[in-house]
Amino acid sequence: MKRMNGKLILATLLAASAVGVKAADPSLAPSRHIHCDHFAPSGNMYLKDKSSAGASCKSKKSCKGDVAIQPKDFSKSITAQEDFFEYINSEWLKKNPIPGDKSSYGMFNVLDERSKDEVKKILEHAAQNSGTAAKGSNIQLLGDFYKSAMDTAAIEKAGVSPLQKWLSDIQQIQDAQAITRMFSKLGIHDLSTPLGYYVDVDAKNTTRYIMYLNQAGLGLPDRDFYFRTDEKTQKNQAAYRAYIQQLFTLSQADKSLTPAQHMENVYAVEKALAAASMTRVELRDPEKNYNLLTVAQLKANYPNIHWDGFLAEMNVQPNEIVIGQLDFFKAVDSLIVALPIQQWKSYLQFHLMNSTAKYLSQDFVEARFNFYGKTLSGIPSMEPRWKRVSGVMEQYLRDIIGQEYVKDNFSPVAKKRALELVDNIKKALEERLAQLTWMGAETKAKALEKLQKIDVKIGYPDNWLTYERTNIDKQPYVLNVLNGAYAENLRILDKLSKDKIDRTEWGMGPQTVNAYYNPLINEIVFPAAILQPPFFYENADDAVNYGGIGMVIGHEITHGFDDQGSQFDAEGNLKNWWTEEDRKQYEVLTKRFVEQYNGYSPLDSIYINGELTLGENIADLGGMIISYNAFKKATAGSNKKISGLTPDQRFFINYAIIWRDHMRPEALRMQVLTNVHSPAKYRVNGVVSNLPTFHKAFEVKEGDDMFIPENKRAVMW
Repeated sequence: MKRMNGKLILATLLAASAVGVKAADPSLAPSRHIHCDHFAPSGNMYLKDKSSAGASCKSKKSCKGDVAIQPKDFSKSITAQEDFFEYINSEWLKKNPIPGDKSSYGMFNVLDERSKDEVKKILEHAAQNSGTAAKGSNIQLLGDFYKSAMDTAAIEKAGVSPLQKWLSDIQQIQDAQAITRMFSKLGIHDLSTPLGYYVDVDAKNTTRYIMYLNQAGLGLPDRDFYFRTDEKTQKNQAAYRAYIQQLFTLSQADKSLTPAQHMENVYAVEKALAAASMTRVELRDPEKNYNLLTVAQLKANYPNIHWDGFLAEMNVQPNEIVIGQLDFFKAVDSLIVALPIQQWKSYLQFHLMNSTAKYLSQDFVEARFNFYGKTLSGIPSMEPRWKRVSGVMEQYLRDIIGQEYVKDNFSPVAKKRALELVDNIKKALEERLAQLTWMGAETKAKALEKLQKIDVKIGYPDNWLTYERTNIDKQPYVLNVLNGAYAENLRILDKLSKDKIDRTEWGMGPQTVNAYYNPLINEIVFPAAILQPPFFYENADDAVNYGGIGMVIGHEITHGFDDQGSQFDAEGNLKNWWTEEDRKQYEVLTKRFVEQYNGYSPLDSIYINGELTLGENIADLGGMIISYNAFKKATAGSNKKISGLTPDQRFFINYAIIWRDHMRPEALRMQVLTNVHSPAKYRVNGVVSNLPTFHKAFEVKEGDDMFIPENKRAVMW
């Protein structure tokens, strides 16, 4: 089951990417969920800020503008005209190397580390007091979950034994009907299978919830990883095959075959699934990935998939289901009977072990990390155990943690000022829309209607989730995880019986350093944890805040009008509201974005995919333009220098600061090949090089590296 309230998620229709998790690891990556496009980049987000631009604000609720930006930290050898990102950030990055347990390090890490420290206090307090807490209380759930996860002696002693019943059930499979039921049983416990499913708002009827089914079930990060022939990919394929074999060796799960034979079975199934899977670019097309079928049609079209058994495991009886990728499901329907039963058994046993390895004994944990962490992401060492556990608990007890977090970590003053920024930025986009020359009056009217109907959520939800069905006790850690997943998925399946959608629901907790736009609800959401330096300062000057959180707000609002979001109307329905001529003009403009970003090569022979990153690149540029316009309107007539910098300079500098980030080569390669976000450097340079206001602020002239000629600039809002 793909949850919206677990790991950070992205899904402006199916274009999943990783945020705050190891993107190389499919089971850690966000779900292919049909909404919630996030702001943050991929990578691991932990570590303390060692810089003057962050550390001096660390213990305060607010910082002044002259503390937020430190010109002495800027490069002495690189100019703003040559490379703005490096000019602002290179010295800071040199002083803040990537730690051994991270694939990347940047300003998101700084904030996330602060959040993690607060969450640790909450979990440790619960663990100390859960013994006397009532069964099912917040303290009992948090405390017993945390204690079971931190009891390494018990985990080592148990080994793989807590999964023995699951492994035995898989070994008993005899036919396609039993395979299908196992898909459902694993899926409802958040374990990987080919049939990825979830419940969400119906993209073409946003008054109701509906079940979605999408392609899934691969152990490598992307379908192309099975077919690329370059040297690096071949090494990764070999390492993955060795890892599959290692898990069977460690578990001794099924001795009817050798670990090597099991590995060949697993890889054969996955490669067949990969061959039928859509590419990440194809997954970004909302219309192609929305196919509404009745259950009767499902049974007729895919007769070998036992739909009655699949749905019975979830105890639901929907009349209609949205199928994402028709060809993929046709392939699964064929493969489920064409492939030998033993291949499916090996496949299911591996995905059970792979999905749970991080909750088992240290030999499983290390095997998994060595492949997904070291080989694919280049991370030398694991995070401390408490951080790994904290991340898991965020998935299954998120709002209990969130309730405690906001008691001491969210200021009403911050919310008030953030709301003012949102209002000003919405007004700025309204003015921009009115001035557009390429959009006609009819489309403008619909765009303005959508803009006005955007709902704004800041800080934390009005209604917290509750956890009555979550069975957490002193049992093995892995079973607490599976029970937590089961309860969360039951909650989501319950939506199918609701008479109306819940517009108060949040897709992430207040302790999450991120923000998102949800096209199906037409809302923008900013958790409490992102409303702090360097994104937001309660007492800093407007230039800094508009260049930071203002841009984030503008980014999320603009997602409602990017190449995907623009296909959803004011009510969130996947429905064309454009005139034919305006849509053609829009598509012409998007080609400039694709061409510009296709030209960036972060690594030798590896180029950014301008089509895959199109929506984020549009949102970055649009967010900067409307935030800048709002900033200028809010500070009309003011040109006060702080630390020798003009307001415009401070605006652009803080934009570059929030994207301070560097990645290991392996992780950067993974980002470019699989992520809908461009790497941080290009999110800065790629945007500002299009802006005459930036050129003027830093005296960038034609011929400079940071100057794009007017006839080649990406232009949108």
